[in-house]
Amino acid sequence: MFAAPQTAPATHVGGLGGLGEVTLALLLVLGAVFALAWLLKRVRGFNSRVGSSLEVIAHVPLGAKERAVLLKVGPTQLLIGVAPGRVNALYVLPEPLEPARPASAPANGAPGSFRTLLKNLTR
Repeated sequence: MFAAPQTAPATHVGGLGGLGEVTLALLLVLGAVFALAWLLKRVRGFNSRVGSSLEVIAHVPLGAKERAVLLKVGPTQLLIGVAPGRVNALYVLPEPLEPARPASAPANGAPGSFRTLLKNLTR
């Protein structure tokens, strides 16, 4: 009438092998997160064009988190100041400026020699 109780098969409780697999999986996930963060940081300034009517022409860091940005909004150019939690219009340019190449940069776009750069910085 009553069946004999069946014993459940013994399961292997994870030992050193299971701990190694979990550690490897955790390291892979953390590596992927850091690689993605690095990639996003590198390509953040890649696409400075926001839309057809708004374009970032140039930006200059002024401090650790502050910068000045030259924007083109339609035919008008604006100089704005960007700081954490704050954006201020600094100046509206009466005539549009074309970003010029620095005088110390060679014409072919290659960086100058270290000696030339150092000489220009110490003037």
